[in-house]
Amino acid sequence: MASLLKVAQAGTLESSDIMVTVAPGVEGSGTVIELESIVMAQYGDDIRLTLETTLAEQGYTDIYIKATDRGALDCTIRARLLTALGRAGAMLKGEML
Repeated sequence: MASLLKVAQAGTLESSDIMVTVAPGVEGSGTVIELESIVMAQYGDDIRLTLETTLAEQGYTDIYIKATDRGALDCTIRARLLTALGRAGAMLKGEML
C-alpha cells in the first residue's frame, strides 16, 4: 500500500474544470472524498466513481481528497487527480523511473 508525502493540488475553478486537493490520510481511514459540484444532482455519483476508480488503479488508499467541480469531463477529473497525486509525491503506475 502506497502513501503520499504531502498535500498537493491540481486544476482550477474555471468552468469545465475541477480543482483536486489530495492529502495523506490516517492509516486505516480509507479514501475520504469531500466533493462540491455545480452538477452534483446529475453527476455526483459518477464524479465520485471516477475519483475512486483512478485511485484504485494506482493502488492508493488512506487518502483525503477535496474536489471542487465546475462541470469537468471524466478525462479532466482523472488527469487532475493524477497530477495532484504526482505533486504529492506519489509514484504513479506507468511512470518512467
